[in-house]
Amino acid sequence: MSALPKCPQCNSEYTYEDGLNYVCPECAHEWPQQVAEAVEETRVWKDANGNVLQDGDSVTVIKDLKIKGSSSVVKVGTKVKNIRLIEGDHDIDCKIDGIGAMQLKSEFVKKA
Repeated sequence: MSALPKCPQCNSEYTYEDGLNYVCPECAHEWPQQVAEAVEETRVWKDANGNVLQDGDSVTVIKDLKIKGSSSVVKVGTKVKNIRLIEGDHDIDCKIDGIGAMQLKSEFVKKA
């Protein structure tokens, strides 16, 4: 497999070098090699209002959330302290009083 970066415009894997540039044969996008190598992706987690979340923050649930495999519900307004951000679909790992450890989606919380 090639160590060349994917195209930033169409995400194609078939990029190639042309002098000091990278070129995408699918969308004809060109970009300099120095910029492509300097770009480092860092994930930013945001709540429902667009506020940036960090490990250790407190959040409030903005929607009733049914717990899969249980008849319990996490009610609107439930405050969750000391969250941990993780990769994946459910990107908040936390403990909720009375329920226990679970994972939440950041789109259903707001920063407290």
